Formats: sequence, structure tokens, C-alpha cells
Amino acid sequence: MLEILKAILFGVVEGITEWLPISSTGHMILLDEIVKLDVSEEFYSMFQVVIQLGAILAVVLIFWNKIWPFGKKNNQAPLSKTGIGAWVKTDIFVLWFHILVSCVPAAVVGLLWDDLFEALFYNYTTVAIMLIIFGIAFIVVENMKSGHSAKINAVADITYTTAFLIGMFQLIAAIFPGTSRSGATIVGALLIGVSRTVAAEYTFYLAIPVMFGASLLKILKFGFSFTAMEAAILLVGMVVAFVVSMFVIKFLMGYIKKHDFKVFGWYRIILGIIVLACGIAGVIG
Repeated sequence: MLEILKAILFGVVEGITEWLPISSTGHMILLDEIVKLDVSEEFYSMFQVVIQLGAILAVVLIFWNKIWPFGKKNNQAPLSKTGIGAWVKTDIFVLWFHILVSCVPAAVVGLLWDDLFEALFYNYTTVAIMLIIFGIAFIVVENMKSGHSAKINAVADITYTTAFLIGMFQLIAAIFPGTSRSGATIVGALLIGVSRTVAAEYTFYLAIPVMFGASLLKILKFGFSFTAMEAAILLVGMVVAFVVSMFVIKFLMGYIKKHDFKVFGWYRIILGIIVLACGIAGVIG
């Protein structure tokens, strides 16, 4: 029962931090320093990635009408006026092609060097440093963009070049925990002229193939020989992450319509300093 309660806590943290640009992986690493799941290292390495599937399902459900490329209803760009083509939404297919382009850098690096980067950088020091660096980046970028109109104000306006550049920023998060995948893509998108709402929405979409791919890779490496307790921990964590994500995504989309990202930048800086202080004091690490 205690391990199930821990799984619920991990699910809550994942559901909150996956979508706010404050680093879910960083928070999961820090939480593991405080609340240890009674599982093997191999299982936990898989768990902290696969639990994200619950969060992803929330994105799929909330944005279903914007990401499902088939259907006659609200089809603004059908492949043809009649026949099967009338069911194909070409504008959404183009969106998915853009998303795939954004995924290429992180996918290549992840497949080749995932284990190496995890061994080198998955520690509190890296997390703290990246929390601070990208916290400062949020504040600096927001100050730079203050008073300037965004060049890209709709997801449909994102080009292949823009998509690739956003993917390069996502690559930073794939290497360094504490960066935040959403944080890196949002900072990158803002820098190249994407509006806050479009940057946030696009990073939600971008998370779908990234997390499904990362989860599949981790499961294949771990294998499918779960114990009953391991299966229960994973399932509970995913379900809780899904429920919490439903609320957090809606909150964030409403929040950024009236506010900027500076508050998340300050949070990251403060948290990063606390983590470094705790590490120096020997509280974590």
C-alpha cells in the first residue's frame, strides 16, 4: 500500500511538471532523492519515462479535434471534395509532418546515446544548473519580446524551418535533465517569433510522438516481465498523471493568454538554488 501511495505522489508531480515549463524529469529525479520507490533501478529508470504516457493521453483527449487527421466534420482542407479524400484533413497531416521534423534531432540523439546521457547527467547538479540557466532564459527572452508582436500567431503558420529549429531546442532537453522539454521548446519558439499560446500548444503536440517513442524504447529495454506490484505502480502513476494533466493543461492555456512565462523562470531559479544548497549540505545526492 505504501508503494501505491508513492506512485500516486509521483503521478501528481509528473502531471503538474510535464506541462509547466519547470522540468518534469528534474522534479522526478529530485523526488526520487526524497521518496524512494521500493523497486529495482532498472524498473525506476523505465517508470520515470513511461509514466509520461498518462500525461500524453490527456493531450490527445483535450486536443483530439485538432490532431486527428480524418473526418468530414470541420474539415477545412479536405484532400478532395468527394470520396475517401473528403475524409482526409490535409492541414492536420501537414501539422504532423512539421511535428515529425521537430522530433528528428532528439530522436536521433536519443536512440544513439540515451544510456550515456542518463549515466552522465541524471543527477541533482545537472538538474539544478539547467533549472537556473533556463529560468534566466525565460526572463531574458520575455524581456526581449516585451512590446514586440509575434510573427507566428497560429500553429498553421509554423513552417518546416521553424519546426526544425524548435526541434533543435528540444534536443537540449533530451540531453540535460532539468532543462524541461516544454521549457526548451517554448523558449526556442519565442526566440524565433512564435506567440506564447502557439508555442505552448505546439509543444503539447510535439510531446505526443516524443513521449510515445521514449516510452516504447524504455519498455523494450526493460522487457515485459513485470511483477504484479510493478504493474500496479506503473498503472497507478499513469492514471494519476493523466487526471492531473487534464487540469494543468487547461490551466496553462488559460494562464498564458493573460500572463507571460516569467513566473516560471523565477520558480526555476529559486528551485535550482535550493537544490544546489541541499546538495552541498549533503541533504541530497
